[in-house]
Amino acid sequence: MPDRVTDRGPSTEEVASGPPPADPPVAEPATGAGASPDEDHAGARGWRVGSVEALVLLFLLLIVFQGPIGSIVSTPRLQTWTTVFVSVLVQSVPFLVFGVLLSAAIAVFVPRSFWARALPRHPALAVPVAGAAGVVLPGCECGAVPIAGSLIRRGVTPAAALAFLLAAPAINPVVLAATAVAFPENPEMVVGRAVASLVVAVAMGWLWLRLGRADWIRLPRRPELDDLSRWRAFWAAVRHDVVHAGGFLVLGAMAAACINVLVPERWLQTLADNPVLSVLALALLAVLLSICSEADAFVAASLSQFSLSARLAFLVVGPMVDLKLVSMQTGVFGSRFAVRFAPATFVVAVLSATGVGMVLL
Repeated sequence: MPDRVTDRGPSTEEVASGPPPADPPVAEPATGAGASPDEDHAGARGWRVGSVEALVLLFLLLIVFQGPIGSIVSTPRLQTWTTVFVSVLVQSVPFLVFGVLLSAAIAVFVPRSFWARALPRHPALAVPVAGAAGVVLPGCECGAVPIAGSLIRRGVTPAAALAFLLAAPAINPVVLAATAVAFPENPEMVVGRAVASLVVAVAMGWLWLRLGRADWIRLPRRPELDDLSRWRAFWAAVRHDVVHAGGFLVLGAMAAACINVLVPERWLQTLADNPVLSVLALALLAVLLSICSEADAFVAASLSQFSLSARLAFLVVGPMVDLKLVSMQTGVFGSRFAVRFAPATFVVAVLSATGVGMVLL
């Protein structure tokens, strides 16, 4: 017989002792049960000043202090500085943006297996083919480093991948077009840049075949190109390269303006009058400025005190050896690679630019 459930009242002991104590209240989350994920995230990280807030604050300061700022900018030396700075930026930014878009498209949409099929099987023949591929498959130096690492990981011989790494940001159509615009009266600079850069890329590839060791390279992985959908990876690569290349471009434009305004003319003329010192000075300047290859021709054109051969060294060295590239190569391939590859590339680039400059310029 099933048990009967009855609704009985409280017992005598329960009445005497009173109602049972209530459970302690559970603390609610600070954001509340109905808060959205964005509100939860914002509450967790607290108030933070971002780039938009900083830009608004900068505009407000410019409006409030426009009088004092205007009086400072009106000085002749600062007007000259501003003119050089703005002219370099205005001429170079379109090429930089277009080059970054093209580089990101190649990095994301060109299958990596394409390289293994397109390159010759013999490593010595694959090196010049990979270097020449920089003409039809361009990329900025910021994107060429991870792409070269991906090619090595996909089975491409390291010598060919390194030749592409050096050639793609130096001889691609965007860079050569920017060089032609920056030097309208010296079209031989375009030819000289293409020839000297390709010579460096092929020579370093063959040098790696001769002296390079596989244990010097640590194979890379770039998550934004591997783990996202193609379009999301494309925009992630664009944002990354525009921020980094744009920042270095601004610094380069500022440095070019400072050189033209602050450095005494006689110092520059002393360097410019010495053929050896002028080449070495601009080669080292290219390493320090770390300007994107789509924009460095306009900075070189502004250094009119120096010979075309010295400025050619600036254009050849910059896309292959600079501070940002050395740091990226260290992070992607390892320090054992960077400490050997970067100095050797610098020496070969200076020698190649000097030789081509003596013949063509």
